[in-house]
Amino acid sequence: MAAAATSSTAAVLGGARFPAVGPLSHRRPSLLLSPSPHRSFSSASLNLSDLQKFSAIKTRATSSEETSSSIVTEELLADLKQKWDAIENKPTVFVYGGGAIVALWLSSTLIGAINSVPLLPKILELVGLGYTGWFVYRYLLFKSNRKELAEDIESLKKKIAGTE
Repeated sequence: MAAAATSSTAAVLGGARFPAVGPLSHRRPSLLLSPSPHRSFSSASLNLSDLQKFSAIKTRATSSEETSSSIVTEELLADLKQKWDAIENKPTVFVYGGGAIVALWLSSTLIGAINSVPLLPKILELVGLGYTGWFVYRYLLFKSNRKELAEDIESLKKKIAGTE
């Protein structure tokens, strides 16, 4: 196993060999980066300068990605800070946020309790599939029904916005 790792390392480094460490240290010591007299990898070998070029390219690509992501992050944080400063009633935001977290926790607990009842999840799944089939037949299958659905959605938007 260690011999295979040594030979693959030698292939990548252009025939260079490292001194053996560990259970194979009884072998003869060799100089670091000295070419192996046993193998010749003329077409598949990489020079040390080639490895340095690859690492330089990798470093440049990584640094440009980090720079662009840091710029986006700074813009996002600046935008959030500006919006937070524009809020007049900050305690209300905390109350709504806490209420949302509590509601999420309660709904998760309720769904877990429903899921533990043996047949109830399958029955609810069938009810959902049935309602989905009815909705598709009623509103999405024909063009006139799709128009009706779009009008219903627009009237609901107006009611919510208070423009009706």
